[in-house]
Amino acid sequence: MPPADAPTPPPLRFQPMAPPDAERLEAARKLFAGPCDFVKGVVAMDGLPAADRPEVCFAGRSNVGKSSLLNALTGRKGLARTSNTPGRTQEINYFALGGLEGGMGYLVDVPGYGFAEAPVAKVQAWQALLRAYLSGRVTLARAFVLIDSRHGVKPADEETMALLDRAAVTFQAVLTKADKLKPKDRDRAVEGLGRTLNAHPAAYPEVIVTSSESGEGIPDLRAVIHGLMAP
Repeated sequence: MPPADAPTPPPLRFQPMAPPDAERLEAARKLFAGPCDFVKGVVAMDGLPAADRPEVCFAGRSNVGKSSLLNALTGRKGLARTSNTPGRTQEINYFALGGLEGGMGYLVDVPGYGFAEAPVAKVQAWQALLRAYLSGRVTLARAFVLIDSRHGVKPADEETMALLDRAAVTFQAVLTKADKLKPKDRDRAVEGLGRTLNAHPAAYPEVIVTSSESGEGIPDLRAVIHGLMAP
């Protein structure tokens, strides 16, 4: 037991997301069942598409499961390439949700941060592009920061969260690969993540627990994205 005079930890503001209502889930299902077209891969800020619609981005350490999550969200196995090689995503990849013409918004897959099997200079260039994008894209409605539920928050995640705090960009934590954990370990992962998020003013106060394998949390995440993009 902790000593009697030990400081009391601050209360957790961050809890697993409550299930959306049936109407929101159905509207989101219809949106993601429609077109989702690859727009372009971007290697510099001047190559970004016109800022004419809201967008959400997916950021996370290399091999956290970003591509698998995007494929699960859209129900398309090959929308985003998956690989066992960390650092495979080397560009900011844009996908038009609802189609290229008149779509509702963009899904954005950004380069994984942290470890990557690539030359140091190239990794540094990706990281510079990521920082510029996260701090300077006016139509970025929310960043989803993906955390591997088995490993928790790492220093590279903290750095990205701090960057989003400074840029005043709201971000929401998404736990991935939840099917790999037993229930008690999952609860521990959510609690640990919540304690980290307490220190970040830009963090949205709901954690989304997902599994691309089982589909857990995928409809909930779709509903959140629909809400950010719906007029």
